[in-house]
Amino acid sequence: MNYGFVRLDGCMADDLSVVNSARVSFAKSSDGIDKAGIGLINFLMRERHGTPFEHNSFRFHIKCPLFVAREWFRHRIGSFNEFSARYSEVPDEFYVPKQEDVRTQAGKPGAYTFLPMDERTSIEVSGALEDVNNYCYQAYVALIDMGVAKELARAVLPVSMYTQFYWTVNARALMNFLSLRNHQSAQLEIRQYAKDVEDIFAEKMPHTYAAWAINKRVAP
Repeated sequence: MNYGFVRLDGCMADDLSVVNSARVSFAKSSDGIDKAGIGLINFLMRERHGTPFEHNSFRFHIKCPLFVAREWFRHRIGSFNEFSARYSEVPDEFYVPKQEDVRTQAGKPGAYTFLPMDERTSIEVSGALEDVNNYCYQAYVALIDMGVAKELARAVLPVSMYTQFYWTVNARALMNFLSLRNHQSAQLEIRQYAKDVEDIFAEKMPHTYAAWAINKRVAP
């Protein structure tokens, strides 16, 4: 079962922030987006003048499997605050892939291709993961009941457990994240979350998003 989500908790981001951050170089500003402003955004993106894309902020609330979060946290230009299993008891929520998402890998490290597995194997894999998750959680609860501190009892939990965190990031860093994590080479599970993040970005900064997409999804 998938317990995860992507939620926009707060936002101070729009296309006008990019335009005015750039125009301040000439002591100018605009009250709204016009054709010239859209052209300026496209120019900044194409020529990779990146700093005007930093004067904005997205605050996301994310819930995802622990192994997805650990990939997410590699993107250091942003702020993170995560759920703490030292202080709170971990709920019985673990990631098990859908049968169609069970896959095998072929090729060399860094250049793997992923192929679906046959239905019988997929069912067996999903069942094995569920069994491991249940066993580990039962061990965790038993340790808690024995009086073991939560910060130690959590050591038996697998990386399929769900965590949640707040992530505050500007558009420039967000584009870098999306270029890597919503890409066919990224792991399927983080791509599913990145797609939701991308939808929010496209809604809040449509002209910036369009310029980024046209310029091969490369962060400026």
